[in-house]
Amino acid sequence: MTTHRDGTRCVRAGLPEPTPGAPFLPGPVFAAPYHLDPRQGPAAAPNGYGRPDNPTRRLLEAAIGELEAGDCRVFASGQAAITGLLLAVLRPGDTVLLPADGYFPVRAFAADTLAGNGVRVLLAPTAGPYPSFEGVRLVLVETPANPGLDVVDLPALAERTRAAGALLAVDNTTATPLGQRPLELGADLVVASGTKALTGHSDLLLGYLATRSAELLERLTAWRTATGAVPGAFDAWLAHRSLATLDLRLGRQTANAEALARLLAARADVAGLRWPGLPEDPAYPVASRQLRRVPGVLCFDLGSAERVARFLAASRLVAAATSFGGLHTTADRRAQWGDDTAPGFVRLSCGVEDTVDLVDDVTTALDATA
Repeated sequence: MTTHRDGTRCVRAGLPEPTPGAPFLPGPVFAAPYHLDPRQGPAAAPNGYGRPDNPTRRLLEAAIGELEAGDCRVFASGQAAITGLLLAVLRPGDTVLLPADGYFPVRAFAADTLAGNGVRVLLAPTAGPYPSFEGVRLVLVETPANPGLDVVDLPALAERTRAAGALLAVDNTTATPLGQRPLELGADLVVASGTKALTGHSDLLLGYLATRSAELLERLTAWRTATGAVPGAFDAWLAHRSLATLDLRLGRQTANAEALARLLAARADVAGLRWPGLPEDPAYPVASRQLRRVPGVLCFDLGSAERVARFLAASRLVAAATSFGGLHTTADRRAQWGDDTAPGFVRLSCGVEDTVDLVDDVTTALDATA
Protein backbone atom coordinates (compact mmCIF):
# COMPACT_ATOMS: atom_id res chain seq x y z
CA MET A 1 0.00 0.00 0.00
CA THR A 2 1.40 3.41 -1.01
CA THR A 3 1.78 5.98 1.77
CA HIS A 4 1.28 9.40 0.26
CA ARG A 5 2.83 12.59 1.59
CA ASP A 6 0.92 15.47 3.11
CA GLY A 7 0.27 17.47 -0.05
CA THR A 8 -1.18 14.48 -1.88
CA ARG A 9 -3.25 13.42 1.13
CA CYS A 10 -4.78 16.91 1.45
CA VAL A 11 -5.71 17.12 -2.23
CA ARG A 12 -7.27 13.63 -2.28
CA ALA A 13 -8.80 13.37 1.21
CA GLY A 14 -12.45 12.37 1.28
CA LEU A 15 -13.04 12.49 -2.47
CA PRO A 16 -15.43 9.92 -3.97
CA GLU A 17 -14.25 7.39 -6.51
CA PRO A 18 -13.74 8.97 -9.96
CA THR A 19 -16.83 8.73 -12.14
CA PRO A 20 -16.83 9.88 -15.79
CA GLY A 21 -18.78 13.12 -16.07
CA ALA A 22 -18.78 13.81 -12.33
CA PRO A 23 -16.82 16.60 -10.59
CA PHE A 24 -13.81 15.86 -8.40
CA LEU A 25 -15.65 17.23 -5.35
CA PRO A 26 -19.46 17.09 -5.68
CA GLY A 27 -21.28 20.33 -4.99
CA PRO A 28 -23.12 20.90 -1.72
CA VAL A 29 -26.39 19.06 -1.16
CA PHE A 30 -29.01 21.39 0.34
CA ALA A 31 -31.81 19.40 1.89
CA ALA A 32 -33.86 19.15 5.04
CA PRO A 33 -36.12 16.20 4.07
CA TYR A 34 -35.20 13.51 1.56
CA HIS A 35 -37.46 11.11 -0.31
CA LEU A 36 -38.12 8.04 1.86
CA ASP A 37 -38.91 4.52 0.78
CA PRO A 38 -42.69 4.13 1.35
CA ARG A 39 -42.25 0.83 3.15
CA GLN A 40 -38.77 0.77 4.69
CA GLY A 41 -38.55 4.45 5.53
CA PRO A 42 -35.08 5.76 6.49
CA ALA A 43 -33.63 2.24 6.69
CA ALA A 44 -33.54 2.01 2.90
CA ALA A 45 -31.07 4.84 2.22
CA PRO A 46 -28.30 6.77 4.03
CA ASN A 47 -30.28 10.03 3.98
CA GLY A 48 -33.51 10.47 5.89
CA TYR A 49 -33.44 13.95 7.40
CA GLY A 50 -30.97 16.82 7.11
CA ARG A 51 -29.95 17.16 10.77
CA PRO A 52 -28.33 13.72 11.14
CA ASP A 53 -27.82 13.04 7.41
CA ASN A 54 -26.01 14.99 4.71
CA PRO A 55 -23.72 13.58 1.99
CA THR A 56 -21.64 16.78 1.76
CA ARG A 57 -20.96 16.64 5.48
CA ARG A 58 -20.05 12.96 5.30
CA LEU A 59 -17.43 13.61 2.61
CA LEU A 60 -15.84 16.30 4.80
CA GLU A 61 -15.85 13.93 7.77
CA ALA A 62 -14.15 11.27 5.66
CA ALA A 63 -11.49 13.81 4.62
CA ILE A 64 -10.72 15.06 8.15
CA GLY A 65 -10.86 11.50 9.45
CA GLU A 66 -8.18 10.48 6.93
CA LEU A 67 -5.93 13.32 8.07
CA GLU A 68 -6.50 12.68 11.80
CA ALA A 69 -6.32 8.87 11.41
CA GLY A 70 -9.68 8.30 13.07
CA ASP A 71 -13.43 8.61 12.59
CA CYS A 72 -14.68 12.19 12.50
CA ARG A 73 -17.84 14.13 13.28
CA VAL A 74 -18.03 17.80 12.32
CA PHE A 75 -19.86 20.47 14.32
CA ALA A 76 -21.11 23.98 13.70
CA SER A 77 -18.05 25.54 15.40
CA GLY A 78 -15.02 24.60 17.45
CA GLN A 79 -16.84 25.68 20.60
CA ALA A 80 -19.80 23.46 19.67
CA ALA A 81 -17.42 20.52 19.27
CA ILE A 82 -15.58 21.02 22.55
CA THR A 83 -18.68 21.74 24.64
CA GLY A 84 -20.37 18.77 22.98
CA LEU A 85 -17.43 16.59 24.01
CA LEU A 86 -17.58 17.79 27.61
CA LEU A 87 -21.34 17.42 27.96
CA ALA A 88 -21.53 14.09 26.15
CA VAL A 89 -18.75 12.44 28.17
CA LEU A 90 -19.08 13.95 31.64
CA ARG A 91 -21.78 13.22 34.22
CA PRO A 92 -22.54 14.70 37.66
CA GLY A 93 -19.84 13.55 40.07
CA ASP A 94 -17.17 13.20 37.36
CA THR A 95 -13.89 15.12 37.45
CA VAL A 96 -12.40 16.84 34.43
CA LEU A 97 -8.92 18.34 34.10
CA LEU A 98 -8.69 21.35 31.77
CA PRO A 99 -5.77 23.49 30.60
CA ALA A 100 -5.25 26.58 32.76
CA ASP A 101 -3.56 28.36 29.84
CA GLY A 102 -5.71 27.21 26.92
CA TYR A 103 -8.68 28.73 25.15
CA PHE A 104 -10.42 30.98 27.68
CA PRO A 105 -14.08 30.27 26.67
CA VAL A 106 -13.58 26.60 27.59
CA ARG A 107 -12.67 27.52 31.16
CA ALA A 108 -15.59 29.96 31.27
CA PHE A 109 -17.95 27.22 30.07
CA ALA A 110 -16.60 24.85 32.72
CA ALA A 111 -17.14 27.40 35.49
CA ASP A 112 -20.58 28.46 34.28
CA THR A 113 -22.05 25.13 33.13
CA LEU A 114 -20.01 22.05 34.10
CA ALA A 115 -19.58 23.04 37.73
CA GLY A 116 -23.30 23.83 37.91
CA ASN A 117 -24.02 20.33 36.59
CA GLY A 118 -22.06 18.76 39.44
CA VAL A 119 -18.81 18.17 37.52
CA ARG A 120 -15.61 18.82 39.47
CA VAL A 121 -13.27 21.01 37.42
CA LEU A 122 -9.49 20.97 37.87
CA LEU A 123 -7.01 23.18 36.04
CA ALA A 124 -3.36 22.57 35.18
CA PRO A 125 -0.90 24.44 32.94
CA THR A 126 -0.01 22.77 29.65
CA ALA A 127 3.65 22.42 30.62
CA GLY A 128 2.69 21.03 34.04
CA PRO A 129 2.91 20.14 36.80
CA TYR A 130 -0.17 17.92 36.61
CA PRO A 131 -2.07 16.58 39.62
CA SER A 132 -2.83 12.91 40.16
CA PHE A 133 -5.26 11.54 37.59
CA GLU A 134 -6.86 9.12 40.02
CA GLY A 135 -10.62 9.57 39.89
CA VAL A 136 -10.43 11.83 36.82
CA ARG A 137 -12.85 10.95 34.03
CA LEU A 138 -11.43 13.20 31.28
CA VAL A 139 -8.14 15.04 30.74
CA LEU A 140 -8.29 17.76 28.07
CA VAL A 141 -5.08 19.39 26.83
CA GLU A 142 -4.43 21.94 24.13
CA THR A 143 -1.00 21.55 22.56
CA PRO A 144 0.52 23.81 21.40
CA ALA A 145 -1.51 25.86 23.84
CA ASN A 146 -3.45 28.90 22.69
CA PRO A 147 -2.24 31.56 23.18
CA GLY A 148 1.01 30.82 25.07
CA LEU A 149 2.25 27.97 22.80
CA ASP A 150 3.48 25.59 25.48
CA VAL A 151 3.65 21.93 24.41
CA VAL A 152 2.95 18.75 26.38
CA ASP A 153 4.54 15.33 25.78
CA LEU A 154 1.47 13.45 24.53
CA PRO A 155 2.78 9.85 24.63
CA ALA A 156 3.90 10.33 28.23
CA LEU A 157 0.61 11.97 29.17
CA ALA A 158 -1.38 9.23 27.42
CA GLU A 159 0.48 6.60 29.43
CA ARG A 160 -0.47 8.35 32.68
CA THR A 161 -4.13 8.77 31.75
CA ARG A 162 -4.46 5.14 30.67
CA ALA A 163 -2.92 3.96 33.92
CA ALA A 164 -5.49 6.02 35.85
CA GLY A 165 -8.43 4.91 33.72
CA ALA A 166 -9.04 8.42 32.38
CA LEU A 167 -9.80 9.51 28.84
CA LEU A 168 -7.36 11.85 27.08
CA ALA A 169 -8.70 14.45 24.65
CA VAL A 170 -6.35 16.71 22.71
CA ASP A 171 -7.28 20.05 21.19
CA ASN A 172 -5.38 19.96 17.90
CA THR A 173 -6.47 23.36 16.60
CA THR A 174 -3.08 25.06 16.62
CA ALA A 175 -1.07 22.14 15.23
CA THR A 176 -3.64 20.81 12.70
CA PRO A 177 -3.54 17.12 11.70
CA LEU A 178 -0.56 17.83 9.45
CA GLY A 179 1.44 19.06 12.41
CA GLN A 180 0.38 16.41 14.90
CA ARG A 181 -1.84 13.33 14.98
CA PRO A 182 -2.81 12.86 18.63
CA LEU A 183 -4.68 9.58 18.09
CA GLU A 184 -1.40 8.01 16.92
CA LEU A 185 0.30 9.43 20.03
CA GLY A 186 -2.12 7.74 22.43
CA ALA A 187 -5.06 10.14 22.76
CA ASP A 188 -8.61 8.81 22.90
CA LEU A 189 -10.16 11.87 21.27
CA VAL A 190 -9.18 14.83 19.13
CA VAL A 191 -11.15 18.05 19.17
CA ALA A 192 -10.41 21.11 17.05
CA SER A 193 -11.72 24.30 15.56
CA GLY A 194 -11.72 23.97 11.79
CA THR A 195 -12.36 27.71 11.63
CA LYS A 196 -8.63 28.29 12.01
CA ALA A 197 -5.77 26.91 9.91
CA LEU A 198 -7.55 23.73 8.84
CA THR A 199 -9.83 25.62 6.45
CA GLY A 200 -7.74 28.79 6.56
CA HIS A 201 -9.74 31.28 4.49
CA SER A 202 -11.47 33.18 7.31
CA ASP A 203 -14.88 32.56 5.76
CA LEU A 204 -16.57 29.88 7.87
CA LEU A 205 -17.06 28.44 11.36
CA LEU A 206 -16.45 24.73 11.90
CA GLY A 207 -15.45 22.26 14.59
CA TYR A 208 -14.81 18.56 14.72
CA LEU A 209 -14.17 15.58 16.96
CA ALA A 210 -12.24 12.46 15.95
CA THR A 211 -11.73 9.13 17.69
CA ARG A 212 -10.92 5.47 17.06
CA SER A 213 -13.43 4.32 19.68
CA ALA A 214 -16.73 3.09 18.26
CA GLU A 215 -18.41 3.65 21.63
CA LEU A 216 -17.24 7.25 21.90
CA LEU A 217 -18.12 7.94 18.27
CA GLU A 218 -21.65 6.65 18.81
CA ARG A 219 -22.07 8.79 21.91
CA LEU A 220 -20.78 11.94 20.23
CA THR A 221 -22.92 11.33 17.14
CA ALA A 222 -26.03 10.89 19.29
CA TRP A 223 -25.22 14.11 21.15
CA ARG A 224 -24.82 16.06 17.91
CA THR A 225 -28.06 14.67 16.50
CA ALA A 226 -29.98 15.51 19.66
CA THR A 227 -28.61 19.05 19.97
CA GLY A 228 -28.53 19.86 16.26
CA ALA A 229 -25.01 21.33 16.39
CA VAL A 230 -24.30 20.61 12.72
CA PRO A 231 -22.65 22.81 10.08
CA GLY A 232 -24.59 23.73 6.97
CA ALA A 233 -23.94 21.98 3.68
CA PHE A 234 -22.27 25.00 2.06
CA ASP A 235 -19.88 25.48 4.99
CA ALA A 236 -19.02 21.77 4.85
CA TRP A 237 -18.34 22.05 1.11
CA LEU A 238 -16.21 25.19 1.56
CA ALA A 239 -14.22 23.45 4.28
CA HIS A 240 -13.56 20.38 2.11
CA ARG A 241 -12.52 22.55 -0.83
CA SER A 242 -10.13 24.49 1.44
CA LEU A 243 -8.48 21.35 2.80
CA ALA A 244 -6.82 20.76 -0.56
CA THR A 245 -4.40 23.66 0.01
CA LEU A 246 -3.67 22.97 3.69
CA ASP A 247 -0.15 21.66 3.08
CA LEU A 248 0.75 24.62 0.87
CA ARG A 249 -0.70 27.18 3.28
CA LEU A 250 0.99 25.71 6.34
CA GLY A 251 4.35 25.61 4.57
CA ARG A 252 4.32 29.36 3.91
CA GLN A 253 2.87 30.19 7.33
CA THR A 254 5.61 28.23 9.10
CA ALA A 255 8.32 29.86 7.00
CA ASN A 256 6.90 33.28 7.83
CA ALA A 257 6.68 32.44 11.54
CA GLU A 258 10.31 31.34 11.60
CA ALA A 259 11.46 34.52 9.87
CA LEU A 260 9.45 36.74 12.21
CA ALA A 261 10.57 34.78 15.28
CA ARG A 262 14.21 35.36 14.38
CA LEU A 263 13.50 39.05 13.75
CA LEU A 264 11.69 39.48 17.07
CA ALA A 265 14.31 37.51 19.02
CA ALA A 266 16.95 40.03 17.93
CA ARG A 267 15.01 43.10 19.09
CA ALA A 268 15.51 44.55 22.56
CA ASP A 269 12.08 46.25 22.43
CA VAL A 270 10.20 42.90 22.21
CA ALA A 271 9.83 40.65 25.25
CA GLY A 272 8.44 37.19 26.00
CA LEU A 273 8.80 35.77 22.49
CA ARG A 274 7.42 32.24 22.11
CA TRP A 275 7.61 30.01 19.04
CA PRO A 276 8.20 26.27 19.56
CA GLY A 277 10.40 26.08 16.46
CA LEU A 278 13.19 28.13 18.03
CA PRO A 279 15.86 25.99 19.77
CA GLU A 280 15.89 28.44 22.67
CA ASP A 281 12.10 28.17 23.23
CA PRO A 282 11.13 26.26 26.40
CA ALA A 283 8.79 24.03 24.36
CA TYR A 284 11.41 23.13 21.74
CA PRO A 285 12.68 19.85 23.29
CA VAL A 286 9.20 18.29 23.18
CA ALA A 287 8.00 20.10 20.05
CA SER A 288 11.03 19.05 18.01
CA ARG A 289 10.28 15.36 18.48
CA GLN A 290 6.47 15.49 18.59
CA LEU A 291 5.36 18.06 16.02
CA ARG A 292 5.62 17.11 12.37
CA ARG A 293 5.66 20.83 11.57
CA VAL A 294 5.56 23.94 13.75
CA PRO A 295 2.47 26.14 13.33
CA GLY A 296 2.59 29.66 11.95
CA VAL A 297 1.54 31.26 15.24
CA LEU A 298 3.86 33.07 17.63
CA CYS A 299 3.40 35.36 20.62
CA PHE A 300 5.32 38.20 22.23
CA ASP A 301 4.89 41.24 24.48
CA LEU A 302 5.16 44.86 23.33
CA GLY A 303 4.90 46.22 26.86
CA SER A 304 1.55 48.00 26.75
CA ALA A 305 -1.85 48.02 25.07
CA GLU A 306 -1.05 51.45 23.64
CA ARG A 307 2.09 50.21 21.90
CA VAL A 308 0.19 47.26 20.44
CA ALA A 309 -2.37 49.69 19.01
CA ARG A 310 0.38 51.86 17.52
CA PHE A 311 2.12 48.81 16.04
CA LEU A 312 -1.08 47.66 14.35
CA ALA A 313 -1.82 51.13 13.06
CA ALA A 314 1.70 51.39 11.62
CA SER A 315 1.62 48.01 9.89
CA ARG A 316 0.26 47.61 6.37
CA LEU A 317 0.25 43.79 6.32
CA VAL A 318 -0.74 42.83 9.89
CA ALA A 319 -4.47 43.16 10.47
CA ALA A 320 -6.03 43.55 13.90
CA ALA A 321 -8.32 40.54 14.17
CA THR A 322 -9.02 37.59 16.41
CA SER A 323 -8.80 33.94 15.30
CA PHE A 324 -5.69 32.58 13.57
CA GLY A 325 -4.46 30.36 10.76
CA GLY A 326 -5.84 32.38 7.87
CA LEU A 327 -4.31 33.60 4.62
CA HIS A 328 -3.78 37.08 6.02
CA THR A 329 -1.34 37.87 8.82
CA THR A 330 -3.25 39.01 11.91
CA ALA A 331 -2.41 40.07 15.44
CA ASP A 332 -4.63 39.87 18.49
CA ARG A 333 -4.11 41.49 21.90
CA ARG A 334 -5.48 38.61 23.95
CA ALA A 335 -6.17 40.51 27.18
CA GLN A 336 -9.09 42.25 25.49
CA TRP A 337 -10.87 38.89 25.21
CA GLY A 338 -10.43 37.84 28.83
CA ASP A 339 -7.22 35.80 28.61
CA ASP A 340 -4.98 36.04 31.66
CA THR A 341 -2.19 37.77 29.75
CA ALA A 342 -0.25 41.01 30.09
CA PRO A 343 -1.79 44.13 28.48
CA GLY A 344 0.88 44.15 25.75
CA PHE A 345 0.75 40.42 24.97
CA VAL A 346 0.21 39.74 21.25
CA ARG A 347 -0.67 36.52 19.46
CA LEU A 348 0.43 36.90 15.86
CA SER A 349 -0.81 34.52 13.17
CA CYS A 350 1.28 34.45 10.02
CA GLY A 351 -0.52 34.43 6.70
CA VAL A 352 0.83 33.47 3.30
CA GLU A 353 2.28 36.82 2.26
CA ASP A 354 5.79 36.84 0.80
CA THR A 355 8.22 36.39 3.66
CA VAL A 356 10.45 39.32 2.72
CA ASP A 357 7.47 41.67 2.53
CA LEU A 358 6.14 40.55 5.89
CA VAL A 359 9.49 40.88 7.65
CA ASP A 360 10.01 44.35 6.17
CA ASP A 361 6.53 45.45 7.22
CA VAL A 362 6.82 44.19 10.81
CA THR A 363 10.28 45.76 11.12
CA THR A 364 8.97 49.13 9.93
CA ALA A 365 5.95 48.98 12.24
CA LEU A 366 8.05 48.10 15.28
CA ASP A 367 10.57 50.82 14.48
CA ALA A 368 7.74 53.34 14.25
CA THR A 369 6.56 52.49 17.77
CA ALA A 370 9.91 52.02 19.53
